[in-house]
Amino acid sequence: MSLVRRARPDDAGEVLRLRQIMIDSLWGDGGAGGAGAAGWQAESLPELRERLAKEEGDFAAFVVDHPDRPGSLAALVAGTVEYRIGKPGNPHGRVGYVFSVATDPDARRRGYARACMEELLAWFRARGAGHVLLNASPEAEPLYTALGFTRDPDPSMRLSL
Repeated sequence: MSLVRRARPDDAGEVLRLRQIMIDSLWGDGGAGGAGAAGWQAESLPELRERLAKEEGDFAAFVVDHPDRPGSLAALVAGTVEYRIGKPGNPHGRVGYVFSVATDPDARRRGYARACMEELLAWFRARGAGHVLLNASPEAEPLYTALGFTRDPDPSMRLSL
């Protein structure tokens, strides 16, 4: 039996806690604003609960329960399937995007993130995604490389609205 399960609405608070751990590890002090972490999480909670309640759709999160802390999560992986106009190599235009991978600091190096990623990749395949995109920290790159990801030239730009 797999340790990995699909996240449920009652996991939403823990999902946001792990997402904050990821944000802190990438950008320090809570990302944009640091002290605003509680505010964004409270604002995000209702929408996240609603999305976690939907078994079908374009969003999924997979988790592992913390073995030493009942009611807590040890690891999280979340992603979406987006539609983009088809192209060679992906004529249906379905693209998977991994946007949150986090492991509780005291549960690292146990294979939880890998197991969650494998479930998310299977979910992407089942939805016909032609490829999967993610942003990798230097620490996580070996995991993604082992799963078959490669570096792409990144012409990305961003506009905050």
